[in-house]
Amino acid sequence: MKLQLKNVSPASEIQLSDEAFGRKYNEALVHQVVTAYMAAGRAGTKKQKSRAEVRGGGKKPWSQKGTGQARAGSIRSPIWVGGGRAFAARPRDFTQKVNRKMYRAAMQCMVSELVRQDRLVAIESIELPAPKTKLLISKLAEFGLKRALILVEAYEEKLFLAAGNIPYVDVMAVSGLDPLSLIKHDKVLATVGALKLLEQRLGGADE
Repeated sequence: MKLQLKNVSPASEIQLSDEAFGRKYNEALVHQVVTAYMAAGRAGTKKQKSRAEVRGGGKKPWSQKGTGQARAGSIRSPIWVGGGRAFAARPRDFTQKVNRKMYRAAMQCMVSELVRQDRLVAIESIELPAPKTKLLISKLAEFGLKRALILVEAYEEKLFLAAGNIPYVDVMAVSGLDPLSLIKHDKVLATVGALKLLEQRLGGADE
């Protein structure tokens, strides 16, 4: 598979493997992996007290009969203010098992779909002389982009600082790429180095 580089003159292309960037889209697999990734980010620390854990309420508040009031056995009943919860929440683990093969296949599906929909913009490199937001906005305008995920090979301080104040623009190194970032952005702007590293991580590069 070949991708056209946008900021190179004369026109040039980058060769990428069909395994990593030409995989057939599997919606069910992508959904499962994205759901599992989001579930893994949940804290699962919610905790409520049942009627057995709320302090007090050991004595029956009034006699069973003769008072004219409704029967009550404890002031910590779930229907009383200050009482325990009937079905109290407990800390839980929301983690869903996704093996490495499934995760890699889902990532391949997502980047392949970006290519098919012409949402992956490949460039030789992206460098800024200074960490200025205005410079990055101008650079993105060259590719007709206002919102995008900028994918680079490694952390670049000037680029990360320049993108900090631009809404809907994120800069990410390949090592930190995740499924949610790929589906969150409409366009992905990736350097050649980032694409080659991504190809290697997704198992499509030659050994």
